[in-house]
Amino acid sequence: MGIFSKTAEYAMRAVFYIAQRSHEGQRTGIKEIADAVNSPEAFLAKILQKLSKVGLIQSVKGPNGGFYIDTSGFSRPLADIVIAVEGDTIFKGCGMGLSYCSEEYPCPLHGEFKKVRNQITLMLRNTTIGQFNAELIKGQLTLNK
Repeated sequence: MGIFSKTAEYAMRAVFYIAQRSHEGQRTGIKEIADAVNSPEAFLAKILQKLSKVGLIQSVKGPNGGFYIDTSGFSRPLADIVIAVEGDTIFKGCGMGLSYCSEEYPCPLHGEFKKVRNQITLMLRNTTIGQFNAELIKGQLTLNK
């Protein structure tokens, strides 16, 4: 069980994979990415379209085309990926999914969940796309087993 939606999970996995391949000077096709991150191809295509639209990844059409990340993309925070595909709910939403939950009307988990949510927010805002690239390239980290 993860803390992110399937959409956000696939988006992060795909971006990490594309970053790894981009570092090697490669552009990567949708089928290769889907296989590498264990994602349904059609679902991933919609995710990549959103990421491309906001400039997190780039794409080139044609026989030598595919997805890639330019050098400035490596310094973007992971929060940008989550926001692109899910919005910012994870940064301020209720742990129980209640729309009325707030400081004034807290749910039973409000205080403790707020601490966890703030830690997740810090991690996503302070961790960059390129931060794990060297370890991915060396095979010290994995996106699929």
